[in-house]
Amino acid sequence: MLSIKDLNSGYNKSEILHGVDIYVEMGEIVVLIGPNGAGKSTVLKSIFNLADVYRGQIIFKDKDITKLKTFELIEMGISYVPQGRQLFQNMTVLENLQMGAFIIKNKEVINIRIEEIFKKFPVLKEKKNQISSTLSGGQQQILAISRALIQNPQILLLDEPSLGLAPKMMLEIFEKIIEIKNEGVAVLMVEQNASQAMQIASRTYVLEGGKIGIHGGKEIINDPKIRDIYFGKIS
Repeated sequence: MLSIKDLNSGYNKSEILHGVDIYVEMGEIVVLIGPNGAGKSTVLKSIFNLADVYRGQIIFKDKDITKLKTFELIEMGISYVPQGRQLFQNMTVLENLQMGAFIIKNKEVINIRIEEIFKKFPVLKEKKNQISSTLSGGQQQILAISRALIQNPQILLLDEPSLGLAPKMMLEIFEKIIEIKNEGVAVLMVEQNASQAMQIASRTYVLEGGKIGIHGGKEIINDPKIRDIYFGKIS
């Protein structure tokens, strides 16, 4: 579904990624982990045309999307949930969902999709008239993901979805991500909690200094380097 080939990208003249290759198949959760500053978020921003691509290709469903505008990417079926949730803080839950549907011209379709979101996430229906800044951190993250799902994506880009959440809410968010995948939406996720992320991932890529250091399926959780860095040294 999504293929990144020899990606070199960054911001202005500062190159962050150096020859990155990643692919995501339909119905997969693919996870990017690595130390701070490794370039994980830059991968997502490069896909969503929020970073400068100097070399390489980003292919979505056999089409080169490397230079497409963000609204064109959304129309093609790519949605992005940035780090830190970035809601319209002074708007209600319902208004945030309506803002996520800005590319949809048919009001009836918008209403149908919002009702689908309310069925999927009942807490949002309960709080639909509540100002989003008054929600808990977990509820805000659910709203941010729901606002992206309103666009009916085929692939969802998630940047640090568990950031700042209590362990119980983090696990709930991960369960929701699995549900989204099971409904046919591919997920490419940057995540700080490597151990939890790798458990739900079809495939994991470890970024180090803007390059892919290690990648593979669930078996790489047993790689000595992975275990030492992310799970603590095993005596």
